[in-house]
Amino acid sequence: MSVLKRSIPVVIVGGGQAGLCASYYLTKSKIEHVVLERSQRFHSWKNDRWDSFCLVTPNWQCRMPDWHYNGDDPNGYMVKDEIVNYLEDFANSFKPPIHEGASVEKVDRDKDGKFFVKTSESEWIADSVILATGSYDLQTKPEFAQNLNPDVFQISSKSYKRPSDIPDGVCLVVGTGQSGVQMMEDLWIAGREVRLCVGTAPRSPRIYRGRDATDWLFEIGEYSKTIGEQPNPKLTESKTNHYLSGRNGGHEIDLREFALKGLKLYGSVCNMNENLIQFKKDLNKNLDRADESYLKICKMIDEYIDKKNIDAPQKPLFEKKWLPEEEIEFLNIKKENITSILWCTGFKTDYSWLKIDCLDSTGRPIHQRGVSDEQGLYFLGLNWLHTWGSGRFLSVAEDAEFLVQNIKENLSSSKNKTSCFQSL
Repeated sequence: MSVLKRSIPVVIVGGGQAGLCASYYLTKSKIEHVVLERSQRFHSWKNDRWDSFCLVTPNWQCRMPDWHYNGDDPNGYMVKDEIVNYLEDFANSFKPPIHEGASVEKVDRDKDGKFFVKTSESEWIADSVILATGSYDLQTKPEFAQNLNPDVFQISSKSYKRPSDIPDGVCLVVGTGQSGVQMMEDLWIAGREVRLCVGTAPRSPRIYRGRDATDWLFEIGEYSKTIGEQPNPKLTESKTNHYLSGRNGGHEIDLREFALKGLKLYGSVCNMNENLIQFKKDLNKNLDRADESYLKICKMIDEYIDKKNIDAPQKPLFEKKWLPEEEIEFLNIKKENITSILWCTGFKTDYSWLKIDCLDSTGRPIHQRGVSDEQGLYFLGLNWLHTWGSGRFLSVAEDAEFLVQNIKENLSSSKNKTSCFQSL
């Protein structure tokens, strides 16, 4: 099979919402480019989410370029199919030059200093490359998981779709990020036997003093603060998202309430060996930490209401509705009839195909608002690329526009240099 070879000003790697935002602004600027997508556009939204998935941020925060949400429920939370339709409509509005099924095998510099991008079917020479592959390539799972009795069914959050995916018996959900608590609730609502290992993830109020907490935070200006304005940027980049839900109109998730209803909670998993699971004695600490985050958000909103003298409902009384009587350290899966583990332990990026030295010791890109130190190399769609909304519908378009403007300036500068050289 012959390999297509072509030179082009810009190659975008990744055809999700970030990549297509960049494509939109390049199209608008009449800059020739191609989008390389290893699966199909919006594959992760179509195939890597569970059936009852919905946004945890209100619909009004969906702000693709010149394609803001304009439905009849701006304060609601779109379900999976609605999100896909919204994205598809955006893509169809400008027909991006996307090559689906084009898995990138290598990004490197060629001997002339240009970028060399190789897929299984094509090779591209580009002046600029935008890496828009996101933050959720590889699911992380502790190595000790392989020590567990092989009779126990293990499934990742990316593979979970519905309660019927889980065999009969008790399912232990590991992780309390957004996916973990929502999948736990999905199983709980379905009447399945489920238990939860509580990690260090923070939680957030949903409706607080008459409005969605995210509405307050947006108005306060919290979402416009840049990563450079954070007290500890590296720590901020690594933080887990606050857990809450948009299901059935949206609600907050208080694990203490679930415990009162009978949900068994444990601390963080620290080891597994055949039929034995070991937990850290950090359940109470992790519940308190989640509450501290919750109360910090409430306090921020309270202070803003007081400062602006806003007429809002009185703040509710906060109380810890449940406290663990003991911290369980060991659990025998046979005695407890635990037949499955649902791993919701986060993701990491995969840049194994990137052969350019532009990552730090942790494997995270080195950049300033997506602009790499490597001239012409850009990153887009990462969590906290610039602000809280960078990896979300809220601000990914702003970041894409910024990068494309940088590319335009570089192209203009190159043309001017060429013109000056030719005139000599």
